Amino acid sequence: MILTVTLNTALDITYRVPALRPHASHRVTEVSERPGGKGLNVARVLAALGHRVTATGFAGGATGDVLRERLARVPGVVDALLPVAGATRRTIAVADTATGDTTQLNEPGPVITPQEWSAFQETYAALLPSVSAVALCGSLPPGVPVGAYAGLVRAARAAAVPVLLDTSGEPLRRGLAARPDLVKPNAEELAELTGSHDPAQATRDARRRGARTVVASLGARGLLAVNAEGRWRAAPPHRVPGNPTGAGDSAVAGPRSCWRGPAGSRRS
Repeated sequence: MILTVTLNTALDITYRVPALRPHASHRVTEVSERPGGKGLNVARVLAALGHRVTATGFAGGATGDVLRERLARVPGVVDALLPVAGATRRTIAVADTATGDTTQLNEPGPVITPQEWSAFQETYAALLPSVSAVALCGSLPPGVPVGAYAGLVRAARAAAVPVLLDTSGEPLRRGLAARPDLVKPNAEELAELTGSHDPAQATRDARRRGARTVVASLGARGLLAVNAEGRWRAAPPHRVPGNPTGAGDSAVAGPRSCWRGPAGSRRS
């Protein structure tokens, strides 16, 4: 069983429009909703690959109810989300079908009380003995300590459970110091962390800060994976149009392949 943690879950809503123009009214041609937040995206892909997955984190309010109802339809994912008083956020993606570009609007998330955070930590500790790996993913909702992921990484390591971290900013910086087995920043997050815009240099820097393996998603340039055994590059043959939400999370769902060097990638 793999455990995914999404502290800032979301209901992902996608609007498709023929063309997105500022300061104009738009007729939406298609609307879709799905449970979102990085960890839930990871859980869906893992389940599709045949893994058993438990998803935990927070969900609340009417939006949280819709999210959980949608999550119940995903085969292979066990819902272990904790209810909270605040309302789960929504993320709005507006997909321009003419260009293939997407504009994203992300709400901040509910305020988590100290009591709710304490309850989550107890749930997390109780789940660790029954799982084979943990993925800690996404932003922190208001009220959750900025060092939260560092504590969750340490708890997983104390339980001898491999742990992956996919976040950004100060939560990533502090989480790295707890020595996660794998981190998966994108190019912008990696540059913010290390101060270097050279992915090769930045991934080495991230390893020195505590990560055993770094897999950097570089958008259209593909992936760069670095660990003690070597360095690998993989890139798509052409640009894929459409809503990119969850693309990096799909890469997170295959971390063991990244550790070994994915088939068809170029080792450098």
